[in-house]
Amino acid sequence: MNANQILNKLRTHKPVILGSEQFAKFAVLLPLLEKEGELHVLFETRSHTLRRQPGDICFPGGKIDPADDSPEGAAIRETIEELGINSKDIDDVYPIDYMVSPFGMIVYPFVGFIDKNATIKLNHEEVEEVFTVPLSFFLETKPVIHKVNMQIEPQEDFPFELVAGGRDYEWRPLKMDEYFYQYEDKVIWGLTARIMAHFVEIVKAQRK
Repeated sequence: MNANQILNKLRTHKPVILGSEQFAKFAVLLPLLEKEGELHVLFETRSHTLRRQPGDICFPGGKIDPADDSPEGAAIRETIEELGINSKDIDDVYPIDYMVSPFGMIVYPFVGFIDKNATIKLNHEEVEEVFTVPLSFFLETKPVIHKVNMQIEPQEDFPFELVAGGRDYEWRPLKMDEYFYQYEDKVIWGLTARIMAHFVEIVKAQRK
């Protein structure tokens, strides 16, 4: 392979996150709707019969399917399926920054508006209940952030003899921020709280 062939490869290469083809990809919608004269954020409580994270509070969303035309399409599809609303009930959908999770996931969040007159018919196989929180609560309330330490443990067959320092190699400690909001009797935490806090940062930055 010569220099010209390499340059042609580089010119046509579109950068992505290295290793992202092995990541599970999810899309969620942060739904806004008008209620009692002000904007509210809609949240779901996951069904208690689900295998993963039963009872957790989240946004509508799920795994991006091969049939989805885009992450946005996946977020809208999942919202329609979980809330039992129509596509015409969702409007003005815009992306915010996506997240790369240390657990092998890429999450694509979107913000959209749900018609206040939409009739919600929950898919109870996935959703236990929905509730709303005034957006003003998040604008006025900072999340509580707790640190989570993640330990690195090489497997037994790890080739320490190939690493400078061998078994005494100093692995860089990993820490993760976990965000928490508490509104009345509801605890919103994890990725959902992180996305909510990021949306608030965007809104406040634009208001300055």
